[in-house]
Amino acid sequence: MILLRHSQSLHHLFCHHLRSNYRFSCFVVVRFARKMSVSVKYTKLFYNNEWHEAKSGKTFETVNPADGTKLADICEADKADVDVAVELAKKAFQIGSAWRSIDASKKGMLLLKLADLFERDIEYMAELETADCGKLFQDSKDDIKFTAGVIRYYAGWCDKICGQNIPCDGDYFAVTKKQPVGVCAAITPWNYPIAMFTLKLAPILACGNVFIGKPAEQTPLTALYIAALCKEAGFPPGVVAILPGYGPTAGAALANNMDVNKITFTGSTEVGKLIMKASGDSNLKRVTLELGGKSPNIIFSDYDNLEYAASVAQEAAMTNMGQCCCAGTRTFVQEGIYDKFVEISKMLAETRTVGSPMNDDSQHGPQIDSEQKGKILDLIESGKKEGAKVVFGGKSMDQSGFWVEPTVFADVEDGMRIAKEEIFGPVQSIFKFKTLDEVVKRANDTQYGLGGAVFTKDIDKAYTVASSIDAGTVWINCYNAGEANTPFGGFKMSGIGREYGEESLNNYLETKTVILKVPQKIN
Repeated sequence: MILLRHSQSLHHLFCHHLRSNYRFSCFVVVRFARKMSVSVKYTKLFYNNEWHEAKSGKTFETVNPADGTKLADICEADKADVDVAVELAKKAFQIGSAWRSIDASKKGMLLLKLADLFERDIEYMAELETADCGKLFQDSKDDIKFTAGVIRYYAGWCDKICGQNIPCDGDYFAVTKKQPVGVCAAITPWNYPIAMFTLKLAPILACGNVFIGKPAEQTPLTALYIAALCKEAGFPPGVVAILPGYGPTAGAALANNMDVNKITFTGSTEVGKLIMKASGDSNLKRVTLELGGKSPNIIFSDYDNLEYAASVAQEAAMTNMGQCCCAGTRTFVQEGIYDKFVEISKMLAETRTVGSPMNDDSQHGPQIDSEQKGKILDLIESGKKEGAKVVFGGKSMDQSGFWVEPTVFADVEDGMRIAKEEIFGPVQSIFKFKTLDEVVKRANDTQYGLGGAVFTKDIDKAYTVASSIDAGTVWINCYNAGEANTPFGGFKMSGIGREYGEESLNNYLETKTVILKVPQKIN
């Protein structure tokens, strides 16, 4: 999933390319000069408001994707650690506990305090995020600003979660109560570590649940720092636990634990299926999934600002180095403007500034690790072999760390691997189409349904496409716009449930119906 934000400034970015970087039209701009170092403060497991070594004594490395250097050794949780943390979370959730006894408005105040701490420590948290996942430093800061707003949004819901008064026939009176699910586990990805972690933490706590988080093993550092901030904000012991570790051990232990009532996962469709199976094999725990995507971005020939459409389309595919579930990696362009669109896309890619994530002018950083880099390069090679035309890029970069060139393919056909598989890298595939009916059918010919977009000046056409695309979010003349109050999630194999907005609260609440026999009517 991508952190939702507005993209209007991309037209100005395009104009900047024309003015400043046209002299580099034959090769990508590369600047690697600026380095960074960051002190890592927390490396242990966190539960019951204390730091703990792993029961096994095991640790694992987390590295900087920009240069491959080790940042820290992190304590590795497994089933033994999960069982202890879950038991403590159960106690924190018991009736009469400090957490269950706190007023709803007080929960809101704790979340507001947490948001303040995010903003207080934004510089350090952004450095930590950039070092651990390779995200551009300014993007890390933007993520934290946005995330503080998300926390405040859910803080406002704490004392507004309520049930209904339901009219009944006869001498009965019925109400519904909204109650927290209980022990909620969150397994989060490495592409937006702070944003995805907090997107689950905030509504879980706002609904009165307790939280156990397992961050991706590639990016545990900011989740552990958030644990320290939760303690500083005043959340009682047992309410928040952070257990870094691997999916097959710590993640599987959470998914199979009989005392975990809810699990929310963002990541691959393959792992999402495993979590669903674990739920069925254990206690039928409630499951929310935000999974993969292969989102279509449709550009009609009537759209009269082709430069803007091309710049937005390329950012839709390459934001966060393409490591984004709803990336617009399938760019469908109507035949009348196709050649010009490809020409502009080539120019944008070859003037894209690749460099240290700490450089203010960098637009493109490293991939997360060598495994992901290898997968991306394998898919790029498949595109070449299957007949797609490499407009720009397509190679590994000769630089320490995990770097792949911004890559643009033209003349892509629907049956190619790069058209079907989620690449999760900086690869834009451009397709040609003729008619509206044709492109809608092709856009929907995928197992995924997370996002999509349409660029047109015809409002009837725009609404027709938006209504016809099988996706949880469809943008019109923009991409990745949104706020904390706009639901986000997928159709088909892109997931189950919605995050952001009021709808997210339903993931972490149970509805209880209470029916009262009332006295007989007075004569």
